[in-house]
Amino acid sequence: MEVIFLGTGTSQGVPMIACGCGVCRSPDRRNHRTRASVHVIMDGLHIQVDAAPEFRLQCLREGIDKMDFFILTHGHADHIAGMDDLRRYCDLIGGNALTVFSTPEGIGRVQSMYPYAVGERPAARGYAAFRLQEMPARMDLPQGTIESTLLPHGNMQTLGLVFTERSSGRKFAYYTDCKQVPLAGIELARGAHGVVLDGLRPLPHPSHMSIDEALLVAQNIGAPATWLTHLTHLNDHAELEAALPPGVAPAHDGLRLRF
Repeated sequence: MEVIFLGTGTSQGVPMIACGCGVCRSPDRRNHRTRASVHVIMDGLHIQVDAAPEFRLQCLREGIDKMDFFILTHGHADHIAGMDDLRRYCDLIGGNALTVFSTPEGIGRVQSMYPYAVGERPAARGYAAFRLQEMPARMDLPQGTIESTLLPHGNMQTLGLVFTERSSGRKFAYYTDCKQVPLAGIELARGAHGVVLDGLRPLPHPSHMSIDEALLVAQNIGAPATWLTHLTHLNDHAELEAALPPGVAPAHDGLRLRF
């Protein structure tokens, strides 16, 4: 299994507009964060999770040349605004609709933002088309399984995702944009070889986990390796990396994990 971090930043990104702080001016490329998303390759199956406003640039940077289906964790702009660029992947599957899985809230947001793209085929070659389906609790595929759990995120719920590759048995959990991870989500992620958690900033936030909150969840899950994502400009990569306990690290754009 391979996981490619296309982006690891917040809705404002880093560097942030009109900010001259040390992190926003940092020459360390790990502090340059586009909005959060990942691309998961599981026994040759390519799954894209979320499409940030920078999605096109992220795909060009990381060479994402294939996509079998798409999962939208929730309908906030920093996760959905790049979906029009999925049109190229519709071309690559023969001009057919790309299957998009999400929550009912996420599906409603896609319908309102991209009404021209909802259907079985693109209106013309080069256009996007989305076949919308509600994400099941468990998806059994020839390449493995994808399980989902709902995580609280402000006044909505976001999808937490757990991937298990059939050939290797490797397990990976991706829990972005959440204020907490309920017991069901902790149990689902137990036994994972790697976990990604929302770890917004050192300060508390009403709809995201702080660094300390994320560390407590990481301890409860007990994975050998945990990465923090959705990081603000209050986190300098090198300083945060040095302060975190063994087995926990900040993710960065372009990070590739192989399990």
